[in-house]
Amino acid sequence: MHSKEAGQMEVAFIDSHTGGEPTRVVVDAPLDLGTGSLFEKREQFKTQHDPFRRAVCNEPRASDTFVGALLLPPEDEKAVAGVIFFNNVGVLGMCGHGTIGVIRTLQHMGRIGPGTHLLDTPVGQVRTILHEDGRVTVQNVAAHRHQKQVQVEVEGHGTITGDVAYGGNWFFLISDSPVAVEFQHLEKLTEFTCKVREALEKHGISGKDGATIDHIEVFGPSDLANSRNFVLCPGKAYDRSPCGTGTSAKLACLQADGKLQEGEIWKQESIIGSVFEGSYRLQDGQVMPSITGTAFVNMKGVLVLDELDPFCWGILN
Repeated sequence: MHSKEAGQMEVAFIDSHTGGEPTRVVVDAPLDLGTGSLFEKREQFKTQHDPFRRAVCNEPRASDTFVGALLLPPEDEKAVAGVIFFNNVGVLGMCGHGTIGVIRTLQHMGRIGPGTHLLDTPVGQVRTILHEDGRVTVQNVAAHRHQKQVQVEVEGHGTITGDVAYGGNWFFLISDSPVAVEFQHLEKLTEFTCKVREALEKHGISGKDGATIDHIEVFGPSDLANSRNFVLCPGKAYDRSPCGTGTSAKLACLQADGKLQEGEIWKQESIIGSVFEGSYRLQDGQVMPSITGTAFVNMKGVLVLDELDPFCWGILN
């Protein structure tokens, strides 16, 4: 990022999509994030540079669907990069589809080739495998189910039952959805899952240590995979991909219920028809998920941030 004219800055970016879900990699943004850990830098980004987040992910330059990925030097010299993920409403701990997008973007930039690559994130180091055919396997951070079969009263839908689980973000997973998990029901699914999230907050249902459950995931039958999902992300946008962290949370629930064995493949279809393959291994009793999908670079360019523009820092949600 550098000055172009007085009051202007240019920010290089590369866009990709993973199963239809966009990732915008910010290639060069010398923001002052301090000298702490990547988690601490994420907090600096969150508290000191929120206008920049809005400028990258919000209209008029992007949309509610975009996940931003700020490339940073790695904490571990063995890693290829550090990254902070964010979206239209805030920062994220981890992003599965975004990690796949980052790895493919680094390949496009000529920084990596096929092989195993470590990526530092604020929630821990992630191991990835870039396959010869362009697919990417993300060996995610540990996933676990926090609570099983939690019941909550949802306005207009009665009692809804779901699991609270963590896969890099916090999820409420619903197997028996009152709304069919089909593309033609997008508006109804969005309305329903928004009400679920509001109900969870109202009734004080949370993740570990009071963590906010900001992702709602519902499941239905699929002709392409083991199931089809609809995932409501923070900011009320739905995930076009099958959701890497959401699939990780699902794997943890399946393992806890004895419905998926170590190394067995679970295919997860998204609401638009893209598919991830998921599996897990056990390490010291923890579920370590792996998610495989692919991404395609589809745009690259420069964002122009002009202080005279009244919407320079994005249209607020």
